[in-house]
Amino acid sequence: MNNKLLAQAVQDYINANLNADVNQIALAKSPFEGISPAELATQITAKKKSEKKLPSWFKTEKIYYPPVLSIEQTSSEVTAAYKSKLANGDTLIDITGGFGIDSYYFSQKVKTVTHCEINPELSAIAQHNAQALHAMNIEFQAEDGIAYIKYNDACFDTIYVDPARRAEKGKVFMLKDCTPDVVSNLDLLLEKSSRIIIKTAPLLDISAGLSALRHVSEIHIVSVRNECKELLWVIDKGYKNDIKIKAVTLNNEIEKDFSFYISSSNASVHFTDRLNIGEYLYEPDAALLKSGAFNLIGATYGLLKLHPQTQLFSADSIKTDFPGRIFKIEAILNTAELKKDTRLKGNVIVRNYPAKPEDLVRKYKIKADQNQFLVFTKIANGENVILKGSIIQYY
Repeated sequence: MNNKLLAQAVQDYINANLNADVNQIALAKSPFEGISPAELATQITAKKKSEKKLPSWFKTEKIYYPPVLSIEQTSSEVTAAYKSKLANGDTLIDITGGFGIDSYYFSQKVKTVTHCEINPELSAIAQHNAQALHAMNIEFQAEDGIAYIKYNDACFDTIYVDPARRAEKGKVFMLKDCTPDVVSNLDLLLEKSSRIIIKTAPLLDISAGLSALRHVSEIHIVSVRNECKELLWVIDKGYKNDIKIKAVTLNNEIEKDFSFYISSSNASVHFTDRLNIGEYLYEPDAALLKSGAFNLIGATYGLLKLHPQTQLFSADSIKTDFPGRIFKIEAILNTAELKKDTRLKGNVIVRNYPAKPEDLVRKYKIKADQNQFLVFTKIANGENVILKGSIIQYY
């Protein structure tokens, strides 16, 4: 950690060059003694990437930024704030502390937080930034989190862990492919705490996670702007009852959730036998789709499903508590009608339809339109249809 980067003149330079070409800065001579061009470029790039993801850090003076990869891999503020609500008790240890975003938000909910980070420089950066943010109830340990709890007598009310994938192995991965290996160390974790919170990427299959873990009480599927960001596995020591699934959408300070117990996920659903102009089309948020409770979505919100393999629903009224997009159906078209229309506009959505969006755009010469949508899909009788609609609700 180069403390010279915190000098006011250097900070002024970084702020003045947030929109500059960082490649030119990295290749040019540094205007500051003891600071390399690469260091300046890293600070500028990382701060710029933090503007929307980490606005509190971006707005705070003299924040020290790590390599850009750490910014890309860290939790956003909005997801960190959500997961902080899952902590129990007064003490928490974050055994994979990283840049410290999660630890900071946990510190707003519990009395004391221990931040463990095996990379000593990243640990020092997180400690400096916590002081800049006036989070004085975080203790920093520059060591391996598993080793720290193993050889430390202290117990904690909550343990938080964000395992990193050891290697990219395609779209499917298992918890055993991550570091630390929470599966092998679960008994140790449960010796030191009654609640464990594990964050994983949404690529992890829920059934695979449940097979690997024990005492799971809740699984939180968190999405932001219709993009599934993380799975949060809540483990409570001795828990053996029904597991709660909670699909949560966090959008523009609006939080919605779709919650159910696994035992009730296999609900029956009614299908629409006919779509009508003026009705509303419902597209579930990515978090709901990840939950796998496709039929339960329709049953919960009183919606009719379009087709067994089409995760779209319809209704004759607007239900604003629905987590997902809602469109008003303005026309129901077929391919022959599309060919006749030479002024087609709209964002193309494909659900259970034998074509790719980009191919349809090219074939029918569809021009983009922010508020108009063309939904290519299949209905219960097996017919392919194109629904032209306007957006009523984004989230």
